[in-house]
Amino acid sequence: MAIRAFGGRVAAVAATAGAALVTLGGPAHATGQPLPYVALGDSYSAASGVLPLDPSASPLCARSTANYPHVIAARTGAALKDATCGGAQTKDFAGSQYPGVAPQLDALSDDTRLVTLTIGGNDNNTFINTILACASAGIATAGQGDPCRTLYGDSFAKDIDGKTYPAVKAALEAVRNKAPKARVAVLGYPWIMPAKAQAGCFLKMPIASGDVPYVRDIQTHLNEAVRRAAAETGSTYVDLGTASEGHDACQSSGTRWVEPALFGTNFVPVHPNARGEAAMADLTTDALGLR
Repeated sequence: MAIRAFGGRVAAVAATAGAALVTLGGPAHATGQPLPYVALGDSYSAASGVLPLDPSASPLCARSTANYPHVIAARTGAALKDATCGGAQTKDFAGSQYPGVAPQLDALSDDTRLVTLTIGGNDNNTFINTILACASAGIATAGQGDPCRTLYGDSFAKDIDGKTYPAVKAALEAVRNKAPKARVAVLGYPWIMPAKAQAGCFLKMPIASGDVPYVRDIQTHLNEAVRRAAAETGSTYVDLGTASEGHDACQSSGTRWVEPALFGTNFVPVHPNARGEAAMADLTTDALGLR
């Protein structure tokens, strides 16, 4: 999910899992050297909004040293090259996102053995359009009814199917081409909204009560598109759906993994906090057998 945006099955394992486990069976590379690990993706990968910031990154990326790639590298001893950047879209894999920020694919090479990423939430401005449009509609009706669903219907889902899904699949294929020996893990997005409206949530996430399941369905649709793209490119899909249930932005500060639009603790709202990033690292290392 973007800095400019309010975004944003435990694993579908590739058919080559047996061979990959030989390569990734422990924290060290087969040569005894640290595992060459490249992190790609948007602000959910970069942990935009979580301090401290990574001094090696462009300030425009708002990359944190507490993001899930850094957590994974610290746990496994992998040699991390972090190319994550808040606001990234799939197009930024092959092109420069900001002046001085290299295309993310440039971080990959034939030596890369592990790649993780979160991508797709910024394509077509899915997250920002959903949250802003539905919040505006919710405020207009004082939180009553389902004004966003009424206004936008299946337009978000159509964009995800027709544009985001093929773009994510093409991005994963490009990663494969640049790093043919790497195991690739693409994460879904943790829940932003609960399954049903909750008392008091409108103050933090101003979505009308009837639109809460609508916003949740849009995110479900996006995660399913990412899962499909992963399955079709031989990548591992890390599903955060079950694990992040009950940790959405409507929950208390000690429970939630994603900060709300209002009254949150991150300087970038509607993004994972440090707790959420650590949980994403947990699920990824479990899915890859790196523990």
